[in-house]
Amino acid sequence: MIEKRPESMERITTPALADKFIEEQIAEIRAQVGDKKVLLALSGGVDSSVVAALLIKAIGKQLVCVHVNHGLMRKGESEQVIEVFQNQLDANLIYIDATDRFLDLLAGVAEPEKKRKIIGGEFIKVFDEEARKLEGISFLAQGTIYPDILESDGVKAHHNVGGLPEDMQFELVEPVRLLYKDEVRVVGKALGLPASMVDRQPFPGPGLGVRCLGAITRDRLNALREADAILREEFDKNGLNNTVWQYFIAVPDMKSVGVKDSKRYEGWPAIIRAVNTTDAMSATIEEIPYSLLHHITARITAEVDGINRVLYDLTPKPIGTIEWE
Repeated sequence: MIEKRPESMERITTPALADKFIEEQIAEIRAQVGDKKVLLALSGGVDSSVVAALLIKAIGKQLVCVHVNHGLMRKGESEQVIEVFQNQLDANLIYIDATDRFLDLLAGVAEPEKKRKIIGGEFIKVFDEEARKLEGISFLAQGTIYPDILESDGVKAHHNVGGLPEDMQFELVEPVRLLYKDEVRVVGKALGLPASMVDRQPFPGPGLGVRCLGAITRDRLNALREADAILREEFDKNGLNNTVWQYFIAVPDMKSVGVKDSKRYEGWPAIIRAVNTTDAMSATIEEIPYSLLHHITARITAEVDGINRVLYDLTPKPIGTIEWE
């Protein structure tokens, strides 16, 4: 049975409404958790960051934040998580580099939902192992938001709501599960999180695993990571990071013939996706200036080994989902 957002629930659009929500959630979290410890998957994305800040405000050091580097992070992302949460926010943070563990499990797996379930299931195993090293861990906090719950009914098996094993040892804490993404951002700002964190674009739990389309290989994953970093750098330089809700690169498991250094060679295409939305249930395509698209194309094809074409995805949601997988 999918939990429904009450029709009477007011949309959180102001600091005052966010403060009211925060106070209500602090009371609920304290009542649910008591003096027990909570384990949180801290990806550094908007949802997990806001949940972390909310839980820190409610229960302080009872929260144990675990950042798992599954090898599917964007360029520099794990380093940023450590800098912001450990060095600046003084969170109780445990860093785990599980790159080889995840990529070995994903080797040869091309089916999108299977990849999502492998990644989500392995996350839970990592947390379970970490919990056994700690004392008093009874709860698992997650950054599940309302679109995740709605879309788990036939659209996708999100690792937050669709991939939990039946024998999971943790009770869930999901304080923003009935909020839309724009509401989560308002709450994050009310909690005092920096704008660079609260306004950052969404990043799926499976990370680049659902943007390295088909069976993941390390060379194509690296090409995707480098191309995505160039796209984000150019959007930041040109102010599009403030007007485009989500933008990223997807790289499919296919090659075409190109020319480099006067020689023919086969390379992958990098597909740009840039969309705007308020609730992630529907999305429109951002019109990017052609001059910028040409510049991005020139940089990616010149700087990223293995990429020889750049494409722009013009499909809105519906009919296309925001992510390719």
